[in-house]
Amino acid sequence: MQYRRLGNAGIKVSEVSLGAWLTFGEKMDEKATAECVGAAIDRGINFFDLADAYARGEAERVFGKVIKAYRRSDLVISSKLYWPMSDDVNDRGLSRKHIMESIEGTLRRLGTDYVDIYFCHRFDPETPLEETLRAMDDLVHQGKVLYWGTSTWTAAQIEQAVGIANTLNLYRPQVEQPRYNMLDRHIEAEIMSVCASHGIGLTVYSPLAQGILTGKYNDGIPEGSRAAEREWLRQSIEENIDKVRQLTAVAQDLGISMSQLALAWILRRPEISSVITGASRPEHVVSNAAASGVTLDEDVLAQIEEILGNAPQ
Repeated sequence: MQYRRLGNAGIKVSEVSLGAWLTFGEKMDEKATAECVGAAIDRGINFFDLADAYARGEAERVFGKVIKAYRRSDLVISSKLYWPMSDDVNDRGLSRKHIMESIEGTLRRLGTDYVDIYFCHRFDPETPLEETLRAMDDLVHQGKVLYWGTSTWTAAQIEQAVGIANTLNLYRPQVEQPRYNMLDRHIEAEIMSVCASHGIGLTVYSPLAQGILTGKYNDGIPEGSRAAEREWLRQSIEENIDKVRQLTAVAQDLGISMSQLALAWILRRPEISSVITGASRPEHVVSNAAASGVTLDEDVLAQIEEILGNAPQ
């Protein structure tokens, strides 16, 4: 496993990380979670990404039990807040009240004194940005959060946050977590350059485009599968399957899996700190972790670019 800095910060995260969305505490019980976390740590993965909204807190609770077997300082743990956790009118968003109460719930469920990274899961148009930044700055000063970041914010919103932080001498966001993969390259247009200019790292999610870039749909969509039941996913598969089949052939020529090719392609960009993968079985973790260190030469990258034909203009 290779490691990268979180933007210009001193902390280093594994190139491939393990996320908990739709898995820990939902599809997976404590035993299955422990097996995947153990496989990740054995392969050098140190970054684990969660959110209070994942399985309504259950992901954090299950992960908190599992990590008791490991030394806390060896792990980089992130969580997020924004989405409603109850029907209460204030139990949502990025108000000072919600931020201060949410971090306490997250720390309690994880069984730890701090999180390494705390993300604002979305931008909150109903809360003054200065209020959000002052609350996050306070959490850093209190030692409950080491670094804070944004998730799925626009380039303009990130710029505004950095500007306010600089003016008020507050801790700036250190990381953005956007969606990014071979089929969705929107962050290349503005977000990558804005983050790079401010020393902000990128930890990207959905690197395999909901499984499309694993190649598992190359022979069709199985009846009863998630893709068969979701119109938007089925449509995306149909629109991109020819590209994925061609990319699978490229991966085979390189002696790697389609998933590893997709992850290595993301890691070609120096702006990326880590690619967040999901896994429900240890063998998935092992396969994904092997993408770290895979180098795609210029000829291969050019071939991929020709197949994709979707570089932002």
